[in-house]
Amino acid sequence: MKVELWSEITCPWCGLGSHRLDMALERFEHGDEVELIHRSLPLSDHLSVGGGVSVRQALRQHHGLADDSLEAGPRHVEALAAREGLVPYTVLENEVGNTRWAHEFLAHASAQGKNRAAWDRIFRSYFGEARSVFTVDALLDLADELGLERNETRRVLDDGRYRQQVQDEARQAQRLGATGAPFLVIDGHYAVPGAQGTDTLLRTLRQAWDETHPSLAVADSGEGVCGPDGCAVPATRPARA
Repeated sequence: MKVELWSEITCPWCGLGSHRLDMALERFEHGDEVELIHRSLPLSDHLSVGGGVSVRQALRQHHGLADDSLEAGPRHVEALAAREGLVPYTVLENEVGNTRWAHEFLAHASAQGKNRAAWDRIFRSYFGEARSVFTVDALLDLADELGLERNETRRVLDDGRYRQQVQDEARQAQRLGATGAPFLVIDGHYAVPGAQGTDTLLRTLRQAWDETHPSLAVADSGEGVCGPDGCAVPATRPARA
């Protein structure tokens, strides 16, 4: 089974949604047969590249929220994360910035066979440690932690080698019906928008699996049954010479 999850790195619902999907896959009976692929859905083009602003400032300037109302949403996500064991999970006291380089970094890591490890690490770095993911130097530090070659990673970010791939992934999500992040697709058939709860994700995984892997009904015919060590003949049926 192929599961694709489109996310924006600094979207608090995306980090929580990724955690919930991991929890659902741990409980899923066929989790070891699932190929999980993280994909990019950047939503920060309106912010300048290379810098960051506080979440509070961004909520005021870009979303028009007043001081007395801007805390409710971030605090709600933080509380949900805490209840689900995802701590620390910093949203309100964090920074946001343009994530173009970060998505290109993730595409590079994915090409090196580190898709899931890189996405897990960048979410943990941003939400769990409140570290910047907006500068080349910050991403090079993550490259070191993931075992990626630092100078090659710098060249990748300098020449924009994966820029088109990131854009293509975003357009693919939109063609599949995404209007925001996170956006989950199972086997190219089931689309799940938003950070659904772990139980809901688990039910959807099971439903998708059952529809693509139908069980065979076995009739009790009374005939001999063949197993890995040979064929057994029922005791009520005499063997032929």
